Amino acid sequence: MNDTLDKLIIFLAKRDGIDKLVKTFQYVSKLVHHHTATNHPSLADRAKQWEVASGLSRKAFRTGRFLTGFNALRRNPGSTPMFQLLAVLANADFLAMYQGFRKQSKGEEVDEGKKAKIRTEMVMRLMAVAANVADLVIAVADIEPNPFCNHAVTLGISGLVSAWAGWYRNWPS
Repeated sequence: MNDTLDKLIIFLAKRDGIDKLVKTFQYVSKLVHHHTATNHPSLADRAKQWEVASGLSRKAFRTGRFLTGFNALRRNPGSTPMFQLLAVLANADFLAMYQGFRKQSKGEEVDEGKKAKIRTEMVMRLMAVAANVADLVIAVADIEPNPFCNHAVTLGISGLVSAWAGWYRNWPS
């Protein structure tokens, strides 16, 4: 499975893969609309229509993801507050990143395979943090509109960072 086309087919066979592709389309079209609004209004209108259609498609994909998560909760009832706390801590990207830095900075003997794995984990964690910050900017633009967060370039770049972090995270190895 070294062929890029094979990996793309596997990636797009998943709901998250299609969502990342459509998210990329959505935010690229947002940037195209912003860039062409003054000089090419007809192209800007088409880009805006593509952005809106992509956003609606993503809402449909997220509805399916919600139903999958809801079904998992339905099958595993009775979570305790301790379990919920552990679930929150399991997603603490900074904690995992800190542990990786600590192992390297203490000078502990770590073989090359472990070093490569720690570096890969740190890149994944940094990408997750970048995606979370980008998603926060998008959420703030929805909840509390302001000139910075609602600017087309800010939203476009934030959406692309989030989408590309998802591509990297979900791409088959």
